[in-house]
Amino acid sequence: MSEDNNGGIKVLNKAPVIELVSICKSYHVGDMDVPILKSVDLRVMPGEFVAIMGPSGSGKSTLMNMIGCLDRPSCGQVLLMGRDVNTLPDPELAKLRGLEIGFVFQNFNLVPRLTTLQNIELPTYANKKPGVDSRKKAKELVEMVGLKDRMNYKPSEMSGGQQQRVAIARALINDPSLILADEPTGNLDSVTGDDIMRIFSDLHKKGRTIVMITHDPDLAQYADRIVHLKDGIIEK
Repeated sequence: MSEDNNGGIKVLNKAPVIELVSICKSYHVGDMDVPILKSVDLRVMPGEFVAIMGPSGSGKSTLMNMIGCLDRPSCGQVLLMGRDVNTLPDPELAKLRGLEIGFVFQNFNLVPRLTTLQNIELPTYANKKPGVDSRKKAKELVEMVGLKDRMNYKPSEMSGGQQQRVAIARALINDPSLILADEPTGNLDSVTGDDIMRIFSDLHKKGRTIVMITHDPDLAQYADRIVHLKDGIIEK
Protein backbone atom coordinates (compact mmCIF):
# COMPACT_ATOMS: atom_id res chain seq x y z
CA MET A 1 0.00 0.00 0.00
CA SER A 2 1.07 3.62 -0.53
CA GLU A 3 -0.48 7.01 0.24
CA ASP A 4 -1.74 9.44 -2.36
CA ASN A 5 -1.50 13.22 -2.00
CA ASN A 6 -4.88 13.38 -0.29
CA GLY A 7 -3.91 10.91 2.40
CA GLY A 8 -5.93 8.10 0.82
CA ILE A 9 -4.50 4.60 0.56
CA LYS A 10 -3.71 3.33 -2.90
CA VAL A 11 -3.93 -0.41 -3.33
CA LEU A 12 -2.08 -1.38 -6.47
CA ASN A 13 -3.58 -3.75 -9.04
CA LYS A 14 -6.98 -3.81 -7.36
CA ALA A 15 -10.34 -2.49 -8.48
CA PRO A 16 -12.43 -0.15 -6.31
CA VAL A 17 -14.76 -1.73 -3.78
CA ILE A 18 -17.35 0.91 -4.65
CA GLU A 19 -17.25 3.43 -7.48
CA LEU A 20 -19.69 6.20 -8.31
CA VAL A 21 -19.45 7.56 -11.85
CA SER A 22 -21.19 10.84 -12.71
CA ILE A 23 -23.98 10.12 -10.23
CA CYS A 24 -26.97 12.41 -10.09
CA LYS A 25 -30.11 11.98 -8.03
CA SER A 26 -33.31 13.98 -8.18
CA TYR A 27 -36.62 13.56 -6.39
CA HIS A 28 -39.96 14.44 -7.91
CA VAL A 29 -41.82 16.92 -5.72
CA GLY A 30 -45.15 18.03 -7.10
CA ASP A 31 -44.46 18.90 -10.74
CA MET A 32 -40.79 19.65 -10.14
CA ASP A 33 -37.60 17.59 -10.10
CA VAL A 34 -35.43 18.61 -7.15
CA PRO A 35 -31.74 17.76 -7.71
CA ILE A 36 -29.89 16.40 -4.65
CA LEU A 37 -26.67 14.98 -6.11
CA LYS A 38 -25.03 16.54 -9.16
CA SER A 39 -22.52 14.53 -11.19
CA VAL A 40 -20.73 12.95 -8.21
CA ASP A 41 -17.62 10.84 -8.81
CA LEU A 42 -16.15 8.77 -5.98
CA ARG A 43 -13.86 5.75 -5.78
CA VAL A 44 -13.14 3.79 -2.62
CA MET A 45 -10.26 1.36 -2.85
CA PRO A 46 -9.77 -1.80 -0.76
CA GLY A 47 -8.37 -0.95 2.66
CA GLU A 48 -9.34 2.74 2.62
CA PHE A 49 -11.09 4.55 5.45
CA VAL A 50 -13.05 7.43 3.91
CA ALA A 51 -15.02 10.03 5.85
CA ILE A 52 -17.75 11.95 4.04
CA MET A 53 -18.57 15.33 5.56
CA GLY A 54 -21.03 18.06 4.72
CA PRO A 55 -23.54 20.44 6.27
CA SER A 56 -27.18 19.57 6.73
CA GLY A 57 -28.89 19.45 3.34
CA SER A 58 -25.67 18.83 1.44
CA GLY A 59 -26.82 15.43 0.18
CA LYS A 60 -24.93 13.19 2.63
CA SER A 61 -27.88 10.89 3.30
CA THR A 62 -28.63 10.54 -0.40
CA LEU A 63 -24.96 9.84 -1.11
CA MET A 64 -24.96 7.21 1.64
CA ASN A 65 -27.96 5.57 -0.03
CA MET A 66 -26.05 5.47 -3.31
CA ILE A 67 -22.90 4.00 -1.73
CA GLY A 68 -24.99 1.47 0.19
CA CYS A 69 -26.99 0.55 -2.93
CA LEU A 70 -30.17 1.35 -1.00
CA ASP A 71 -31.43 3.56 -3.82
CA ARG A 72 -30.74 3.81 -7.54
CA PRO A 73 -29.34 6.97 -9.16
CA SER A 74 -31.27 9.12 -11.61
CA CYS A 75 -28.23 9.02 -13.88
CA GLY A 76 -24.69 7.66 -13.77
CA GLN A 77 -23.30 4.34 -12.55
CA VAL A 78 -22.80 2.73 -9.16
CA LEU A 79 -20.30 -0.12 -9.35
CA LEU A 80 -20.11 -2.47 -6.35
CA MET A 81 -17.25 -4.94 -6.63
CA GLY A 82 -17.17 -4.11 -10.33
CA ARG A 83 -20.86 -4.81 -10.94
CA ASP A 84 -23.16 -2.09 -12.20
CA VAL A 85 -26.02 -2.15 -9.70
CA ASN A 86 -28.36 -0.41 -12.16
CA THR A 87 -28.37 -3.54 -14.33
CA LEU A 88 -29.31 -5.88 -11.48
CA PRO A 89 -32.89 -6.90 -10.68
CA ASP A 90 -33.97 -6.04 -7.12
CA PRO A 91 -33.57 -9.58 -5.67
CA GLU A 92 -30.02 -9.91 -7.05
CA LEU A 93 -29.10 -6.43 -5.87
CA ALA A 94 -30.45 -7.19 -2.38
CA LYS A 95 -28.33 -10.33 -2.22
CA LEU A 96 -25.18 -8.56 -3.43
CA ARG A 97 -25.75 -5.72 -0.96
CA GLY A 98 -26.37 -8.14 1.91
CA LEU A 99 -23.14 -10.02 1.26
CA GLU A 100 -20.83 -7.15 0.33
CA ILE A 101 -21.90 -4.23 2.55
CA GLY A 102 -22.13 -4.15 6.34
CA PHE A 103 -24.21 -1.27 7.73
CA VAL A 104 -23.74 0.54 11.04
CA PHE A 105 -26.44 3.12 11.79
CA GLN A 106 -26.68 6.00 14.26
CA ASN A 107 -29.77 4.48 15.88
CA PHE A 108 -28.26 0.95 16.10
CA ASN A 109 -31.34 -0.63 14.43
CA LEU A 110 -31.25 -3.75 16.61
CA VAL A 111 -34.34 -5.97 16.89
CA PRO A 112 -35.65 -5.47 20.45
CA ARG A 113 -36.86 -9.04 21.00
CA LEU A 114 -33.62 -10.67 19.84
CA THR A 115 -30.53 -11.34 21.94
CA THR A 116 -27.08 -9.99 21.15
CA LEU A 117 -26.13 -13.23 19.43
CA GLN A 118 -29.36 -13.36 17.43
CA ASN A 119 -29.03 -9.73 16.32
CA ILE A 120 -25.51 -10.38 15.08
CA GLU A 121 -26.65 -13.45 13.14
CA LEU A 122 -29.67 -11.67 11.65
CA PRO A 123 -28.13 -10.75 8.25
CA THR A 124 -27.30 -14.41 7.59
CA TYR A 125 -30.99 -15.34 7.67
CA ALA A 126 -31.45 -13.75 4.22
CA ASN A 127 -27.89 -13.86 2.84
CA LYS A 128 -25.13 -16.21 3.84
CA LYS A 129 -21.81 -17.10 2.29
CA PRO A 130 -21.37 -20.84 1.71
CA GLY A 131 -19.41 -22.88 4.21
CA VAL A 132 -19.72 -20.37 7.06
CA ASP A 133 -20.90 -21.46 10.52
CA SER A 134 -22.83 -18.28 11.36
CA ARG A 135 -23.40 -19.17 15.02
CA LYS A 136 -19.69 -19.85 15.57
CA LYS A 137 -18.74 -16.66 13.78
CA ALA A 138 -21.30 -14.62 15.75
CA LYS A 139 -19.75 -15.86 19.00
CA GLU A 140 -16.29 -14.89 17.76
CA LEU A 141 -17.56 -11.42 16.87
CA VAL A 142 -19.21 -11.03 20.28
CA GLU A 143 -15.81 -11.60 21.85
CA MET A 144 -14.10 -9.29 19.37
CA VAL A 145 -16.30 -6.34 20.41
CA GLY A 146 -15.90 -7.18 24.10
CA LEU A 147 -19.44 -8.38 24.85
CA LYS A 148 -18.93 -12.04 25.70
CA ASP A 149 -20.77 -11.55 29.01
CA ARG A 150 -23.70 -9.87 27.17
CA MET A 151 -24.24 -12.62 24.61
CA ASN A 152 -27.80 -13.41 25.74
CA TYR A 153 -28.84 -9.87 26.63
CA LYS A 154 -31.50 -7.99 24.70
CA PRO A 155 -30.94 -4.40 23.49
CA SER A 156 -33.01 -2.89 26.31
CA GLU A 157 -30.62 -4.48 28.80
CA MET A 158 -27.54 -2.79 27.32
CA SER A 159 -26.12 0.73 27.11
CA GLY A 160 -25.98 2.69 23.86
CA GLY A 161 -22.30 1.94 23.45
CA GLN A 162 -22.87 -1.77 23.94
CA GLN A 163 -25.72 -1.71 21.40
CA GLN A 164 -23.45 -0.04 18.86
CA ARG A 165 -20.82 -2.72 19.44
CA VAL A 166 -23.49 -5.31 18.63
CA ALA A 167 -24.33 -3.35 15.47
CA ILE A 168 -20.67 -3.35 14.42
CA ALA A 169 -20.44 -7.11 14.99
CA ARG A 170 -23.63 -7.58 12.97
CA ALA A 171 -22.11 -5.56 10.12
CA LEU A 172 -19.16 -7.98 10.04
CA ILE A 173 -21.07 -11.29 10.12
CA ASN A 174 -20.99 -11.80 6.34
CA ASP A 175 -17.37 -10.64 6.04
CA PRO A 176 -18.40 -7.75 3.74
CA SER A 177 -16.13 -5.92 1.33
CA LEU A 178 -17.32 -2.56 2.68
CA ILE A 179 -18.46 -1.25 6.07
CA LEU A 180 -20.76 1.75 5.73
CA ALA A 181 -21.22 3.72 8.95
CA ASP A 182 -23.79 6.53 9.18
CA GLU A 183 -23.02 8.89 12.08
CA PRO A 184 -22.01 5.87 14.19
CA THR A 185 -21.43 7.90 17.38
CA GLY A 186 -24.32 10.34 16.92
CA ASN A 187 -26.35 8.94 19.83
CA LEU A 188 -23.41 8.36 22.17
CA ASP A 189 -21.53 10.51 24.68
CA SER A 190 -18.03 11.57 23.72
CA VAL A 191 -16.20 8.96 25.82
CA THR A 192 -18.31 6.10 24.47
CA GLY A 193 -18.01 7.55 20.97
CA ASP A 194 -14.22 7.45 21.26
CA ASP A 195 -14.41 3.78 22.24
CA ILE A 196 -16.51 3.03 19.16
CA MET A 197 -14.12 4.93 16.89
CA ARG A 198 -11.20 2.91 18.28
CA ILE A 199 -13.03 -0.22 17.11
CA PHE A 200 -13.36 1.25 13.62
CA SER A 201 -9.69 2.24 13.70
CA ASP A 202 -8.69 -1.31 14.67
CA LEU A 203 -10.85 -2.75 11.89
CA HIS A 204 -9.17 -0.42 9.41
CA LYS A 205 -5.72 -1.46 10.60
CA LYS A 206 -6.75 -5.05 9.90
CA GLY A 207 -7.50 -4.13 6.29
CA ARG A 208 -11.23 -3.39 6.40
CA THR A 209 -12.65 -0.87 3.93
CA ILE A 210 -14.79 1.73 5.69
CA VAL A 211 -16.90 4.66 4.54
CA MET A 212 -18.21 6.85 7.35
CA ILE A 213 -20.79 9.62 7.06
CA THR A 214 -20.21 12.26 9.73
CA HIS A 215 -20.60 15.94 10.50
CA ASP A 216 -17.94 15.79 13.24
CA PRO A 217 -14.44 16.92 12.13
CA ASP A 218 -12.86 15.15 15.11
CA LEU A 219 -14.30 11.80 14.00
CA ALA A 220 -13.28 12.45 10.40
CA GLN A 221 -9.65 12.60 11.54
CA TYR A 222 -9.74 8.83 12.07
CA ALA A 223 -10.06 8.41 8.29
CA ASP A 224 -7.34 8.27 5.63
CA ARG A 225 -9.26 10.60 3.38
CA ILE A 226 -11.97 13.19 3.94
CA VAL A 227 -14.50 13.93 1.21
CA HIS A 228 -16.42 17.20 1.53
CA LEU A 229 -19.91 17.38 0.06
CA LYS A 230 -21.68 20.70 -0.47
CA ASP A 231 -24.90 21.38 -2.38
CA GLY A 232 -24.79 17.90 -3.91
CA ILE A 233 -21.27 18.29 -5.27
CA ILE A 234 -17.98 16.90 -3.99
CA GLU A 235 -15.65 19.84 -3.38
CA LYS A 236 -12.26 19.54 -5.04
